[in-house]
Amino acid sequence: MKLIVLFGLVSLFGDFIYEGARSVNGPYLKTLGASAAVVGLIAGAGEFIGYAVRLFSGYFTDKMKAHWFFTFLGYGMLAAVPLMALAGVWQVAALFIIAERLGKGLRGPARDTLVSQASKGIGTGTAFGITEVFDQIGAVAGPLIFTGLFLFGASQKKLGDYQIGYGLLWVPFILLMACVIIAYKSVPNPEELEMAVSPQKKEPDKLSRVFWIYTAFSFVATMGFVNFVIAGYHFKTTGVLTDAQIPLFYAIAMGVDGAAALAIGKAYDSLQRKGSSDHGGLATLLVIPVLSIAIPFLIFSKSFAAIVISVVLWGVVMAAHETIMRSAIADLTPLKKRGTGYGIFNASYGVAAFAGSFAMGLLYERSLTAVIIAAAALEVMALGIFFVLKRESGK
Repeated sequence: MKLIVLFGLVSLFGDFIYEGARSVNGPYLKTLGASAAVVGLIAGAGEFIGYAVRLFSGYFTDKMKAHWFFTFLGYGMLAAVPLMALAGVWQVAALFIIAERLGKGLRGPARDTLVSQASKGIGTGTAFGITEVFDQIGAVAGPLIFTGLFLFGASQKKLGDYQIGYGLLWVPFILLMACVIIAYKSVPNPEELEMAVSPQKKEPDKLSRVFWIYTAFSFVATMGFVNFVIAGYHFKTTGVLTDAQIPLFYAIAMGVDGAAALAIGKAYDSLQRKGSSDHGGLATLLVIPVLSIAIPFLIFSKSFAAIVISVVLWGVVMAAHETIMRSAIADLTPLKKRGTGYGIFNASYGVAAFAGSFAMGLLYERSLTAVIIAAAALEVMALGIFFVLKRESGK
């Protein structure tokens, strides 16, 4: 529990840093002279690199048994965010943005593996639920740094306010690295925690068929999940929400995410205990396609009430993505293949999110109805794969 709480604090400070920065990276690049096309390219390239590299970092994490090395390296690269304060041209800022995403890709599989190793004694769903709660506290709090500077800053949202805000992020960065160091000093070999729970357990040398079906389910469900950027574009285009309400609704979704994460994680663990199987908690995955099917019909409407409901559902589904999707990997992969499993999952997740968002953006320009049908159809397909997964897992 100590290690899980420490990684929860690491997630809090990490999200404080990069979610705070992500809330203003676009306008900061514009202030430095970048065009809209360039901003989109930088954001897309950063996300792609951040997810694609996880396939390799996960493999080498296992191969080299270097979980802590990749964790320190990845979190250390968050220094790129406060260094944004020194960027005088958009090209330099772009390099820092991509470096931050690269760092996230390097640390992701290693960090998730360490948390999963510590979670076996208390439940993987509960462990990832706890870290997600911390995570969302940082995600909501980080952007408030810039909100305060823009409300009370003397330079009226000009370059100086942005650079002061980025510079202030050195404080959470130092606290984050201190937590990583304490975590390493406290539990340098977390795999021993998992081995202590089931020391006699014989594990296979390769990833199972259930893992690959699960990965297919995650890919399709993620591809059909409406990106909030697309939803926000719709809100702005239709005028159903004001400019001030759009980020407020995003904050509400993040709050729902944090509130739902622990409950969903505990439900996953409860079903796993009742089923007396590592696959028992997979039934909770049903909530993802079922709720996601409703979201496009509600979030792309012009009804304020429907959008409120959709934002709440969106937050619950995101909590499920961040909690039980990650928990399941820990229970579907052998310990010596855990980093590889997380790498494959994260790379697949990133490709699905990118492809889904890009496709929905293209369809939106032609037909809103097509977007709704495509998103719902993908979730229906994910529902079908879920039942195949349920049958294959024997639960």
